[in-house]
Amino acid sequence: MSTPEGLDLDAFARWLDEQAPGLLVGPLEASLITGGKSNLTYAVTDGRRDVIVRRPPLGHVLATAHDMAREHRVITALADTAVPVPATYGLCQDDTVLGAPFYVMERVVGTPFARASDLAALGEQRVRTITERMVDVLADLHAVVPEQVELGDFGRPDGYLERQVRRWKKQLDASRSRDLPGMDELIARLDASIPTSGEGTVVHGDYRLDNLLVDASPECGDRVTAVLDWEMSTLGDPLTDVAVLLAYQQLAEAAGDAAAGLVTDAAQAPGYLSREEVLARYAQRSGRDVSDIDFHLALAFFKLAVILEGIHFRHSHGQTLGAGFDGIGDLIEPLIQAGLRA
Repeated sequence: MSTPEGLDLDAFARWLDEQAPGLLVGPLEASLITGGKSNLTYAVTDGRRDVIVRRPPLGHVLATAHDMAREHRVITALADTAVPVPATYGLCQDDTVLGAPFYVMERVVGTPFARASDLAALGEQRVRTITERMVDVLADLHAVVPEQVELGDFGRPDGYLERQVRRWKKQLDASRSRDLPGMDELIARLDASIPTSGEGTVVHGDYRLDNLLVDASPECGDRVTAVLDWEMSTLGDPLTDVAVLLAYQQLAEAAGDAAAGLVTDAAQAPGYLSREEVLARYAQRSGRDVSDIDFHLALAFFKLAVILEGIHFRHSHGQTLGAGFDGIGDLIEPLIQAGLRA
């Protein structure tokens, strides 16, 4: 058995044999799937079938930020909706197995397009089609009635935006180890301008193209096959998801070549929908008013800054696995400034 750090394959195999007998049989091999900068994602195979294992990062873990049970619950609940998600095979909340909670799900065929160069190779029209479907899937998610999929108690939509500002300030305080110019001003301005929360829906929390799998094979026609990374999902204001998508797009455009390897630069690919096209398509597909997006966009930049500061903190303490973390800390101040502008 090959065992990457954070995944004891012997212990995992014993647990899986009890949880899902026959799912994987015989000696197992595992590898860390690179690219994730928060929860750890492993591919495990017996040579016949592959599954995915998700667990929290090593070391410094913020309270409520890496809730495997919530992630497992929402993916399982959405299985019979229009939102494409992997099948789930089991959840383990016993820390004695791997040292942290984890869950197991299907390995879905598809590519998480993070790089503009990979998208551009498909051609402008296919890139446009893929990003149109990205927006459509988000609208489909926000059309799910939480009570109909047993997610009625998954969050509290009332006061959601106020709690988001408070929650992300608390997360920042748990990882803050240096001066961040403009951060206190951004928090104060967010606090002073919180709008009334909109209709509550299931929100993803970190929606962007590289958190989707796209099957780019000719027979599947660039279909979105799965939405991944549900660790920040809850019930809340759907415009927060739209704003996060736009914030990543603006960050990629502003960072240029500096974004390579640090954040997704997919939005730079020819054919990728513009900000105005994203908003128009989402509004048409969802029937929602998107004219009041500015607060949500500022909140999105604040959230991204806090997330990256947490990653910078863990990386500076040697608690990250995989490559692509050098330079994360340099992105925080531009995010703060973008939030203030918004």
